[in-house]
Amino acid sequence: MESVLVSACLRGVPCRFDGRGRASAETAAVLSGRRAVAFCPEVAAGLPTPRRPAEITGGDGHDVLDGRARVVDDTGRDVTDAFVDGAHRALEAARAAGCTEALLMARSPSCGRGAVHDGTYAGQLRVGDGVTAALLERHGITVRPATGD
Repeated sequence: MESVLVSACLRGVPCRFDGRGRASAETAAVLSGRRAVAFCPEVAAGLPTPRRPAEITGGDGHDVLDGRARVVDDTGRDVTDAFVDGAHRALEAARAAGCTEALLMARSPSCGRGAVHDGTYAGQLRVGDGVTAALLERHGITVRPATGD
C-alpha cells in the first residue's frame, strides 16, 4: 500500500496554530486506499498548540532554507529554527515510511504549496511554498496542497 505524508491537522488532529484540526471529505478522498502518515512539523519541532500565528517574511520556504527569509510570529518572535527543524523531521518521517507524495495544509508557513501568507498578517498571499513543502520538494517528494474544507 502506498504511503502518503499528510499534515496531521488534515487528519483531524487538533495541532493547528489555533488548536483545531481540519479533517475533510477532500482529504479522505485523496487518501482512499493509501496509508496516511500523519505528521505536524511545528509540533514535532516542539512548538505548542495552540501557538501564535506565524508567517514567512522576506520570501518563501525555499528562501528560509537558504537563509534569505525568516519565519516570525505575530508578536515579532523569530521561530525560523523551529520551522526548519520541523521540516527536517517531516522529511525523516516521509523517508522512513517510504512516502513519495505529501498532502499538506494549504497556505501554511510550514506546509503551504504554491501560495503562503505574505508576512504582513493582512490575509494576503504570495506565490511560494512553506518550509516543509520546500524541503520535501527538494528531496523528490511531490507535494499537493489541501485546504481541509
